[in-house]
Amino acid sequence: MDHRAQQTWLAQQLAYLQQADSQIIRDRLVQMGVERPGALPTAELDQAQGLRLAFSCHWQNHQEARSWALDVLQERPVFAVDGSQITPTKDFSIPVGAVQVGWFINYHTPGGRYVKDVAFEILAPQELGEAPTDDDTDRGFPDWRVNQLRFVRECEKHCQLLEALATTPASRLPAAFFDGSLIISFAGQMRPERRRPYVRAVRDLLACSQRYAIPVIGFVDSSYSRDLVTLLEVLSGRPDSVAWSDAGLVDDLLPGWGDRTPFFLCARDDPLSQHGDADFYNQVAFTYVRLAGERPPARVEVPAWVLEAGLAEEVVDLVRAQCVVGTGYPYVIETADALAVISQEDRQRFYALFQQFALQEGLPFTQARKALSKRLRR
Repeated sequence: MDHRAQQTWLAQQLAYLQQADSQIIRDRLVQMGVERPGALPTAELDQAQGLRLAFSCHWQNHQEARSWALDVLQERPVFAVDGSQITPTKDFSIPVGAVQVGWFINYHTPGGRYVKDVAFEILAPQELGEAPTDDDTDRGFPDWRVNQLRFVRECEKHCQLLEALATTPASRLPAAFFDGSLIISFAGQMRPERRRPYVRAVRDLLACSQRYAIPVIGFVDSSYSRDLVTLLEVLSGRPDSVAWSDAGLVDDLLPGWGDRTPFFLCARDDPLSQHGDADFYNQVAFTYVRLAGERPPARVEVPAWVLEAGLAEEVVDLVRAQCVVGTGYPYVIETADALAVISQEDRQRFYALFQQFALQEGLPFTQARKALSKRLRR
């Protein structure tokens, strides 16, 4: 189909979704025998007007918006975790990597209590080494292990902070912000032994969230997911009909700032689910929220227990408030990102210290001429 035909088809399918009852859709999918239709509607669909749950607050200026946001956040502990990494390079004869995880907790108390901290972890050559395989594009310098460790450490730190907050008195519901999606489709492209730590990390994170009754909010500013689009394709019997994203699909349906779609449960059919490793997908609910006039709606994910506990709107208000304070992006995530980043100067200092250590220990350390020339010029 050309672009115009795709628009017409989508409008027809959307009209059905906007009018249909959530249980009728679920029953129809069962009759069709489709286990992973992309998304499953929740009861919120029956409350929406044309797939829109309008935001009730309106302000005259940004000062009023900030006042509302600060009221939402007051006395509410909120945190985010982010990470960065130094991957092995062929510029040095000894491979070495590192992961830095930063976290920011804002308690939103009158005294301005907050925590900013980082943890730095070095991966020695023996921790990086692995026999090369045909699908390793950079043999002997496995970036994947550093990237994997970063993801796992971020999730572990989330769990540690969730446990700590659960034992800290708070008058209002705390929350954790996860920078990215809890639906880790990318792991489905990996070999089994490489994807398992990712899967285990997300499963543990969702379990911690439910155990301590603290929402973990996955935030994706620019989402290209197609879960809702896939649902429409499945219901129409025309798979892979259009090249649209969910955010593009609902863009025109959410005219006002703060407007959102109903929550849907994720039922994505991807390599990870086909491998049988995505049993946690249906524990994740998602919505799309208008948080900036010039960009498509952002994707916001929460554990399904948040909906069951009746906390959906309270949690989305938290996202809205964070984006008011952060002028379009959650402030708590921005701050964690700034903490975690490893600058070019940091990298140069790291390699200089590693070189000094290697020479002191009598290790066979050499540096490529090109890399040495760059360091001398800078």
